[in-house]
Amino acid sequence: MSLLAVTVLGRDRPGIIAEATGALTELGGNLEDSSMTLLRGHFAMTLVVRTDAPADQVRAALDPGFSGDGLAVFVIELDASSPSGAQGSSYVLSVHGADRVGIVAAITAVLAEYGGNVTDLTTRLAGALYILVAEVELPTEVDAAALANRLTAVARELGVDATLRPAETDVL
Repeated sequence: MSLLAVTVLGRDRPGIIAEATGALTELGGNLEDSSMTLLRGHFAMTLVVRTDAPADQVRAALDPGFSGDGLAVFVIELDASSPSGAQGSSYVLSVHGADRVGIVAAITAVLAEYGGNVTDLTTRLAGALYILVAEVELPTEVDAAALANRLTAVARELGVDATLRPAETDVL
């Protein structure tokens, strides 16, 4: 059984998710993780699929329905032995302020200095307001207060505000 990453990118239209997941279901694929969004009218989806079908068979099953629509399909095999799940403490980082070049680069560089791993990141431009929300996993030994202070200082230099807070536990 293989673990595959399937990515579909291109101009949005109704039915992309249904078609992709339907093709994967026909191959006996089980979706383990997924992320789907629209970015300025373009569809972006990444799925982690466990299946007996090899990557080239999965790609061949998806290509006919998407290549004619100008959608790009990428399928790669993942290392199934890689750890999954949280490896530290979860935090949410919020950044907002006037848009300018370099906000994501500067803020994520600070996170990296402290060993922080960004597990999810969303940005939006709403008029002149730039909004960044990130889920961050920090090693347990990291001083979150010191990191928050450093983020605040860098954010101030960028002319934006930054807030780091512990993530709430999901209740399912």
